[in-house]
Amino acid sequence: MIPRVVIAAPASGSGKTTIATGLVEALARRGLRPAAFKVGPDFIDPSYHRLASGRPGRNLDAFMSGEELIAPLVRHGAEGADIAVIEGVMGLFDGRRGTDDFASTAHVARLLDAPVALVVDARAMAGSVAALVSGFASFDPRVRVESVFLNQVGSETHAAMLRDALARVGLPVVGVLQRDEAPATPERHLGLVPAAERGELARRTVDELGERVAAACDVEAIVRLARAAGPLPGARWRPADALAAAGGELAGAPVRVAVAAGPAFSFRYEENLELLRAAGAELLEFDPLAGGGLPEGSDALLLGGGFPEVFAGELSDAGALREGVRAFAQAGHPVVAECGGMLFLCRELDGHPMCGVIDANARMTDRLTLGYRDAEAAGDSALARAGWRLRGHEFHYSAVEPAAGPAHAWQLETGRRRWAEGFARGTVHASYLHTHWAGSPAVAAQLVASTRGAKHVLVEAGA
Repeated sequence: MIPRVVIAAPASGSGKTTIATGLVEALARRGLRPAAFKVGPDFIDPSYHRLASGRPGRNLDAFMSGEELIAPLVRHGAEGADIAVIEGVMGLFDGRRGTDDFASTAHVARLLDAPVALVVDARAMAGSVAALVSGFASFDPRVRVESVFLNQVGSETHAAMLRDALARVGLPVVGVLQRDEAPATPERHLGLVPAAERGELARRTVDELGERVAAACDVEAIVRLARAAGPLPGARWRPADALAAAGGELAGAPVRVAVAAGPAFSFRYEENLELLRAAGAELLEFDPLAGGGLPEGSDALLLGGGFPEVFAGELSDAGALREGVRAFAQAGHPVVAECGGMLFLCRELDGHPMCGVIDANARMTDRLTLGYRDAEAAGDSALARAGWRLRGHEFHYSAVEPAAGPAHAWQLETGRRRWAEGFARGTVHASYLHTHWAGSPAVAAQLVASTRGAKHVLVEAGA
């Protein structure tokens, strides 16, 4: 049994990340081995979870991976851990469509039979806190809202009023964080600034969050709450088993996949990397901002998302890397790019020269594109076979012109709308779509198989 607790809230901006990250750090300081998870497709909060826990921050997304994998993915991500802390997304019952709670925090909490600690921003509240909490606790009896964490409390007198009001509801208050006690964490257009960009400052923030949350909450009460979780269904998810079940070929010559990392390209799901390794890839991480070219011996290139727009000048100045990526793609090596990675492959980004691998220009806008997508592969590519269906997520303020190539990557749909998106030419696959491969493990096998095929062709051509 894996003790587990969900940190949820009535709405975004209530302090979930502050509480969850600080709690994970506080648990680690007590000698426990916490594992941290984030509900939904977010990449940024898990970067802070990773610092606090010392292990990968992972995502639980019932839309992208399928609800049947939520518990198995927790078993996998929490292997060797003493406790799992699951940070929710948005408000507790806010789901994919807004009209139901599919893929919401409540949905994941039900699938995990996990107790919920509700974080309430109480800065403008007194007795009404009882009505709010009572409503959330009774709205769905299958969701176990069993404790409250009060955030943004103005004073000890304010805290006493809130506690008295909540006594009527019968839910324990496990923590009270005073207003302005939590350290400020800088934000940007997509949320918090990722930990990878802040270096030692991020580490200090997590340290301070651990101190503040440990002082503000009853950590032992939260541990007891986590231990009251019900039985966890399902067997542990294993990358090799997932590939085998999907018909992926594991045997074959090893390949080396260069994986962009560092401040500009920090968005990736840990399970995607694990599936690539299980399929036979050696991963070569490199920081495009560090100077130099692609790692020596690379057979394929994986460019994840991130914030290349913030570092457009530095990336543009990395002429040797840009030329190397263009030559790498032209030589027939597989190149797969998601969101920010696609911007790097464009001719230019906000006027800064980029790699010129795809025939498009990228620019930042003031319009947010956000949402889950059903996707169908438009043709055979390094990442998918024509007709393959999978699910993904878009989250960006940029635009690419044209929005898709003559040979596009996906047919996307949401509701009744269907449109072409991305670029798939030769061995290059570039798209805005972020995908979690636990729900479609054949993608990892396809990338490795495509790399093996391209490597064989290149060897033959050079013979």
